[in-house]
Amino acid sequence: MATKAHPYKWLSRVADYWTLTKPEVNFLVVASTLAGFYVGWRGAIDWMLLVHTLLGTLLVASGTATLNQYVERKHDANMRRTAGRPPPDGRLVPWEALVFGILCSVAGGVYLWVAANALASVLAMLTLLSYLLVYTPLKRKTPLCTLVGAFPGAMPPLIGWAAAHGRLSAEAWVLYAILFFWQFPHFLAIAWMYREDYARAGLQMLPPSDLEGRFTSCEILVFTVALLPVSVLPVFMGHAGLIYFCGAMALGLFFLHSGARLAISRSKLLARRLLLASIIYLPVVFGLMMVDRII
Repeated sequence: MATKAHPYKWLSRVADYWTLTKPEVNFLVVASTLAGFYVGWRGAIDWMLLVHTLLGTLLVASGTATLNQYVERKHDANMRRTAGRPPPDGRLVPWEALVFGILCSVAGGVYLWVAANALASVLAMLTLLSYLLVYTPLKRKTPLCTLVGAFPGAMPPLIGWAAAHGRLSAEAWVLYAILFFWQFPHFLAIAWMYREDYARAGLQMLPPSDLEGRFTSCEILVFTVALLPVSVLPVFMGHAGLIYFCGAMALGLFFLHSGARLAISRSKLLARRLLLASIIYLPVVFGLMMVDRII
């Protein structure tokens, strides 16, 4: 007798495809895109254009995350933190992830081109291509992959700004710089927490000789310190005021404190706390910038 299919099996399939998109990462992508659009817009906000921009960017980001998991499925199978993802776990076969990733990416790129503008679409697709074709392969070759990956990783505010303006300005690049410097303590904290996992999968996220984490700690401190002056540049460029200045400085010092604690005692617990600090920092800083623009 044929086995009767479970009536709610399709829900499990939908959940697996949802997992492929990495919604926790996409939250930060969408928040950064929103900040770029909102801060860059002048006059009354075109809410439909904003929605189109966020939706198109979300589709491209989801496609990028899915295709990355397709490419790295064999490496993910060797890591405890990623072995349960749909492709390595076998809940989705590779071609399903590939097709879904391509559809999301192409749909997002075309959507941005039609509903926003060509520049926003080109920036989004450049992000996808550089992430998949440059950053992802480098993870198996050199710890410099973190530096290389920070360039496409900081692109969301530029996409938002481009959709609002149709061009990029110095102010847009300041938002880019904030996200660029933020990525180092964020991703290095993750790399330190899961260093054994990454080593098991053959991914060189940290220098092999940095067994005690001294170099990694210095990197975290240098980039977090650099983030402080960069984060207040919008004030001096006329895009934010005193509320943002005070909030950005307070959050930056909180972020730096978390990084300094990890540098002193390089434990996984403190790395996790730094990761949490980074997740709090970014949307709140961008949110303050938007609030100060409203006021």
